[in-house]
Amino acid sequence: MKNYLEIAIGKPKGLCALFLSFLLGSCSLDEYNPGGATVESLFNTPEGIEAAANGTYTYNQKIYGKEQGYALLEMGTDIWTGGANSGNSGTNGVYPQPPLMNYQGLISDNVWVKSNLWQPCYAGINLANTALKYLPEAGVEAVKAPVLEAELRFMRAWYYWHLVESFGDIPFTLEPTESIVTVANRTPVDQVYEQIFIDLQFAVEHAPLSNTDYGKITKPIAEAFIARVYLTRGRYQEALDHAQHVINDYGFSLMPNYADLWKMDNEKNQEVIWGLNYSTNLEFNEGSNVGHSMYLMEYDTQPGMLRDVNNGYPNVRYMPTKFLLNLFDERIDARYEASFKTTWFCNETDAGKRPQGMNLGDTAIFCSKYVISSDAPAGKAYKIYDINDVYRENGIPADRFHYISLKKFEDPTRASANETESARDVFIIRLAEMYMIAAEAELQLGNQAEAANYINIVRQRAALNKQNSQEMMVVASAVTLDFILDERAREFAGEQLRWFDLKRTNKLVERVQAHNPDAAPHIREFHKIRPIPQSELDAVTNKDQFKQNPGY
Repeated sequence: MKNYLEIAIGKPKGLCALFLSFLLGSCSLDEYNPGGATVESLFNTPEGIEAAANGTYTYNQKIYGKEQGYALLEMGTDIWTGGANSGNSGTNGVYPQPPLMNYQGLISDNVWVKSNLWQPCYAGINLANTALKYLPEAGVEAVKAPVLEAELRFMRAWYYWHLVESFGDIPFTLEPTESIVTVANRTPVDQVYEQIFIDLQFAVEHAPLSNTDYGKITKPIAEAFIARVYLTRGRYQEALDHAQHVINDYGFSLMPNYADLWKMDNEKNQEVIWGLNYSTNLEFNEGSNVGHSMYLMEYDTQPGMLRDVNNGYPNVRYMPTKFLLNLFDERIDARYEASFKTTWFCNETDAGKRPQGMNLGDTAIFCSKYVISSDAPAGKAYKIYDINDVYRENGIPADRFHYISLKKFEDPTRASANETESARDVFIIRLAEMYMIAAEAELQLGNQAEAANYINIVRQRAALNKQNSQEMMVVASAVTLDFILDERAREFAGEQLRWFDLKRTNKLVERVQAHNPDAAPHIREFHKIRPIPQSELDAVTNKDQFKQNPGY
């Protein structure tokens, strides 16, 4: 049976191969290679336990920075829809199912739900459970044991959070699976969360304040995540308390300029609380970061343009909804220009292949969120796509190949124009989220003025004119849950938080129906949780008890 509990435990050869992949993976850590060790000897050594702890991080690379992860956590929301090559329309024939992002493809045998959410999360949990079982007898130094336990408990909680939010009542265990299991349980959401909080509280108390190995769990990471989880569960005072601790007690600070967050030579900066480290040696990654290509339009077929490293690899997968673009007032908010690419400059070196009157470095393509007069393009060599070229009046895209493109994840350090993978790190938690958690918690506690204060710290950083940032300030009476969601869209667009934001606030269906016309006809209330993979349902023997989520 190949299910959520199967992870080569009891198969020494396979396990050692699995650990070898961990040891060559994304964490740039000094680790012990167990070579030909057996399962028992591996988990009964300090080096084996540390390797297992490091191995738990690898499963994040199945979700964060991946096409499938962006589809699962950003698409099908109010702010993104499908580009031409997403399976939504256009010429791409890769996808055998209707696209996940408009809910037609959210079915029980959706391979991305299974392979990039269910399976990696359970594999990470089982590895953590196994290491926690062997930890007390593995000979780990007394001073290191609670630190390793905190790390393993955190990662177990991290993956259970993804699962319980995505699937509702889920199979749950704290014991490792060391043989084939054919019976599955459905543990209630509240019970799963009880353990998540127990594990995270242990991590907050025992994780180190800092770590020289980038991406390893620390106390501030644990406290930042528990703030997110408390907010998710409606425990607003606890969410506020922990968010405030992270803001005030660990030395983090917002980058002065929002655009500086996304510079490749500035990935490890004072705003990043937890980052997923992708190796510059792409072979060491469990598939590298492809975020640079997912949101990029097809620029390289336009006159005056060639595909190159600086402009990126255009996968033409995901495009902003008209609603997302209109959330920004780019006259005062620097995040619009820092987040989106609207202009491409001629890079065609062969003058004979350029439009007449276009020189190298001249504007070749301009995309606008506004209507441009039909007279404006006259006499201009470059191509203009205005809002009416790209979107119909009802917001449904009219052109899914050419659109304003998210540029946060650009990587001009890739080896070649046709290199699809990137070594860019993924920001999993950054300080701006703590301000927004504190704001949402204050609002829910009835403190609009305090909520506005936290939001205004984030907005002040985003002010285009730092000398006149008052334009960006929001008054207390304007702070609502919808305003907070709008602000989170401006701040975190594309960062794999949006689906969780809409699920947490119970706004998923409402806002998709209001702002995403591609998905609006298809979304239903039952889409607030995902379908259990069909392969799991087929494999269990207690089919009367372990059933599909309603609606699927």
